[in-house]
Amino acid sequence: MNKSTLALAVAVGVMAQQAGAAGFIEDSKATLGLRNFYINNDNRDSAANSPANKRNGVQSKNEEWGQGFDLRFISGYTQGTVGFGIDAIGLLGVRLDSGGGTNGATSTSYGGTVFPSKSNGEAVDNFSSLGLTAKAKISQTELKLGTLQPKNPVIVTNDGRLLPQTWQGGQITSGEIKDLTLVGGQIEHVKGRNSSNNEQLSIGGATARTTNSNKFIYAGGDYKITKDLTAQYYYGNLENFYKQHFLGLVHNWSIGPGVLKSDFRYFNSSDDGRNGNDSDYFSNGAYGNSTLGNGKGKVDNNLYSGLFLYTVAGHTFGGGYQVSNGSSDFPWLNQGDGSSNYTITDMQIQKFNRAGERTWQARYSYDFAKVGVPGLTAGMVYLRGDNIDTYGSRVQTSNGASEWERDLTVAYVVPEGPLKNVGFMWKNATWRNDIAGQRDQDENRLILSYSIPLL
Repeated sequence: MNKSTLALAVAVGVMAQQAGAAGFIEDSKATLGLRNFYINNDNRDSAANSPANKRNGVQSKNEEWGQGFDLRFISGYTQGTVGFGIDAIGLLGVRLDSGGGTNGATSTSYGGTVFPSKSNGEAVDNFSSLGLTAKAKISQTELKLGTLQPKNPVIVTNDGRLLPQTWQGGQITSGEIKDLTLVGGQIEHVKGRNSSNNEQLSIGGATARTTNSNKFIYAGGDYKITKDLTAQYYYGNLENFYKQHFLGLVHNWSIGPGVLKSDFRYFNSSDDGRNGNDSDYFSNGAYGNSTLGNGKGKVDNNLYSGLFLYTVAGHTFGGGYQVSNGSSDFPWLNQGDGSSNYTITDMQIQKFNRAGERTWQARYSYDFAKVGVPGLTAGMVYLRGDNIDTYGSRVQTSNGASEWERDLTVAYVVPEGPLKNVGFMWKNATWRNDIAGQRDQDENRLILSYSIPLL
C-alpha cells in the first residue's frame, strides 16, 4: 500500500467516527453532470481509412459520439478544530457511435479520440472510474489526498472530451494570509480523459509508455497586490524530466466604459535528472545535430507571452504575442492521450509552443445578453506562428516553418424555464501548417450538457 492510499484509508476511518457531526452532512452537495459529446476531426491531407493505415494510426477522419455521466459528491466538514470530509467522483462514458471504426489512432495503447480501444482497435462500448478524496481543514488551510483536479500555471486538468482528466496525489491550499493564496502538492499518477486506468507521468517526445515518472511536485501562490493587480509565482518539477519556474502578472484597468485586462506570463524550463543524458527521457525540439538525429534532446525553453483583452458593452476584443525560445519545445505534463497547459496559445487543436516559435493572436467574443438574448455567447480566435525550428516525424523542419489556427465557438445556456441550465455548444477549428510530417486538420465538436443538483 503506497503512502497516499494509506493516508486516505486513515482519513476515511476518522471520518467514519465523526460523520454524524453537524456540518458533514448539512454542508454536503451532490450533482450529476450529463454531457453528450460528438467530435469529427478531418485530417485533410492524409491517406484513406484503409485497414493498413488504421493499424498504423494514419486516418483521414476521426469521428466519435458518446454520452458522459459525471456524478460528484462534496461533503461538508465535521466539527472541531480540525474538520474532516470526503469527496467522490464517479465517471461513466457510453459509446453511441465510433464512425464506422474512425475512432482515432489505434496503433498505440493510448486509445481513440474519445474512448479507450480494444486490442483489435475498436472503441469499447463504455468505460468508467471512481475517485475518492479525503480532506481535512483547519482554519483557512485545506489538505486533500486521493483524486484531484488541480488547475494552476504548472499543472492543468484537461476537460476537453467526454470525461475529464483526473490525478492521484495530495495537495494543500492555504489562505491564512490576507490576499495571499498558497498551494503545494505532489502527483503520482494521472487518468487520461479516454481511459479508466491510472498511468505514470511523462512529456512530449519521451517514450511515454515505457519511460515515465511517478513524482511531480508543485508549489506556488497568488498575491493580490491591489484589488486589480495579482502577481503569481509557481514551481513544478517532474522527476527525471524537467524543472519549471513561472512568473505571472494580471491587471484589470477601467478605461472609459470598459475594462482592459493585461495578462503577462513567463516560464523558465530546464532539464532534470535523466532528461539530460538518457534519450528515452528526451523532449521534442530543434536538436538536428543530436546523436539521435531526430530532433530530440534535453529540456531547454524560455516562454514569454502577453495577452490584452478589452471588454465593453458585451464585446471583448483581444490581442496577444508569445515567444518560445530555446532548443526544446515548451514542456508540460503530457502522456500523449490529451492534455492542457497554461499558455495563451492552448487552442482547440494545437498549442503553438514549439522550439523557436513566435505566435501572434487576435480574439473577439460577444455576450448577446446585451441585446436581450441572455445565455448566448459567440467567439473567435485566430493565431499564426512562425520561425518554428522543431523537427517533425524525424524529418527536419526548415527555419521559418509556420502554422495557423482559427477557432470559432457558439454557446447557449437556457436561462429559465423547464430546460433551465441546459447548455448547447458548437466548436469549430481549422489548422494549416507547413511543418514536416504534420497534417492539416478541420475539427467540429457538438456538446450538449446539463447539471442536475441532487443534494
